[in-house]
Amino acid sequence: MELLGIRLAGFNIATGHKLLLTIGLIVVLWMVRSFAHALLGRVDASGDSASRMGFWARQGVSLLVAAVAIIGFVSIWFDNPANLTTAVGLVTAGLAFALQKVVTSLAGYFVILRGSTFSVGDRITMGGVRGDVVALGFFQTTIMEMGQPPAVQGADPAVWIQSRQFTGRIVTVTNSKIFDEPVYNYTRAFPFIWEELRLPIAYRDDRAKAEQILLDAASKHAVNADSLDAEMVERLEHDFRVARADFRPTTYWRLTDNWLELTVRFLAHDHGVRDLKDALSREVLSQLETAGIGIASATFEISGMPDLQARITS
Repeated sequence: MELLGIRLAGFNIATGHKLLLTIGLIVVLWMVRSFAHALLGRVDASGDSASRMGFWARQGVSLLVAAVAIIGFVSIWFDNPANLTTAVGLVTAGLAFALQKVVTSLAGYFVILRGSTFSVGDRITMGGVRGDVVALGFFQTTIMEMGQPPAVQGADPAVWIQSRQFTGRIVTVTNSKIFDEPVYNYTRAFPFIWEELRLPIAYRDDRAKAEQILLDAASKHAVNADSLDAEMVERLEHDFRVARADFRPTTYWRLTDNWLELTVRFLAHDHGVRDLKDALSREVLSQLETAGIGIASATFEISGMPDLQARITS
């Protein structure tokens, strides 16, 4: 075939026909995918469970479209099995050398789907990023970032929010990270987390009263163990070896050089922990003030002073 007097090597009527079929296939698949995602977008507005079903349905649509695209492309361009074998060998060698990260990320995508590592809406820590999963692609996971506790505030990149609330940054993490680092999932299968509140009090104060104040506040604001569904509690005991006593608030004492550290451990929902601890802290502080118990701080006692001599000169 010639264009403006220039012969186009390897381009003929048959090649042009295959090119048109390829473009048509891409357009049809794009329309099918867009239509399916539009339908699933309406399902997402029905609630959290429906949103998760919509997520997995979108993943299925994406995989189906990708499989049809590959089969269609191979069927159009490689009608000779010998040519297909040669092309597959060349492509495989090229991918293994030049696209190692891409192949690993794609493999990570299938491991995430098959291994139920996480799903959309799950709160995870992956690749050093903590937050809620908002999207999962073939190569990257998109996370709505949350803050970090003060102990890791100096991490790179710096995070200015000191609790589990959104920072406003959208972070993409390559799926290959699941092969290099652990993935921490705060919400998968187990819808609770345990939290602690530490309270230092002076040894001279009423320790039993302070402990009771902590227990009462935790019982009032934390998850009530008696309100939990019995079947869910049985499942958690069986699947995660969690004792029933662990669902109730518990206090622990620790002796230090300056004060007695009381720690209350309680069960919380996977979301809204900062609001819970804020309400609990306000309750505890109010009750401590009513009971006349102060919060201890570091103090220094001077046990002796050297003799001082003063001389007045005229």
